[in-house]
Amino acid sequence: MNASKLDQLRDMTEVVADTGDIEAIAAHQPTDATTNPSLLLKAAALPTYSDLLNAQVEWARALELPDSERVEALVDRVAITIGCEILKLIPGRVSTEVDARLSFDTDASVRRAHRLVAMYEDAGISSDRILIKIASTWEGIQAARQLESQGIQCNLTLLFSDTQAVAAAEAGAFLISPFVGRILDWYKKAEGVDSYAPDQDPGVLSVRNIYRLYKDRGYATHVMGASFRNAGEIEALAGCDRLTIGPQFLQELAADQGQLTRQLSPEQVGEHSDCRIRDEADFRLQLNHNAMATEKLAEGIRLFAADQIKLEALLRERLVG
Repeated sequence: MNASKLDQLRDMTEVVADTGDIEAIAAHQPTDATTNPSLLLKAAALPTYSDLLNAQVEWARALELPDSERVEALVDRVAITIGCEILKLIPGRVSTEVDARLSFDTDASVRRAHRLVAMYEDAGISSDRILIKIASTWEGIQAARQLESQGIQCNLTLLFSDTQAVAAAEAGAFLISPFVGRILDWYKKAEGVDSYAPDQDPGVLSVRNIYRLYKDRGYATHVMGASFRNAGEIEALAGCDRLTIGPQFLQELAADQGQLTRQLSPEQVGEHSDCRIRDEADFRLQLNHNAMATEKLAEGIRLFAADQIKLEALLRERLVG
């Protein structure tokens, strides 16, 4: 029997689980895992985490803090608790996200990142097993620059353009997460197209361009494609440094015994854009010229912030109940 496409993918790309569901993680055995407020909200509703959440609620009740600060601390504690459970099942790292409402505040993002790292350390997890996720705004990228200089490695998320990618690499970010599917969503709506072949998929083409640009310039930052809409997008990026994949597509790839062809390789760079960034004003101007990236970044921050608020409401209800 031939190896599954998932096993073939593992031979050329580091597979990362895009979920907080520990049962799915245990089933597919990824190297790393990523979480975000939306995934944490889903995970908090799983029976698997019920006892753990109850224990964190009791912890928060004992805090001598105003209610708003108690809820904020509880949300972070839940994120760390789920992260710790995930780390029991994977050999690598888990990405934990800074509150999206801090995406335009560098100092606040750095402070929140330090708090997350300290909470992991209190739980016995060293910083080399976590990545701090921050939105790829100018302020978020500068927060990552500071954190990386302090030995705290970062995953810059909500990334939709080579402008953001180059700024992230020049800031020394450990990892970027370009959002393939959300780019596809925008172009389908803007161009009135129902679908694209994988090799013409705008999200796939964006990640291929960033990957080739990085390899050509020798940037050390890892490229991790994220937010997929179909398995074809994943196959079209086989060979990318990392791909973070949801349980549905992990299962689909695991069940497929077909041949998987490598699409990206550091030895065969190929054509790419020549994005250069002089300073903050240049970054903002370039991003402004890219309607898709501007709109999807803003939308992504809004959606993550909304799910953060829903998670707070869920935990506040448990706290007062």
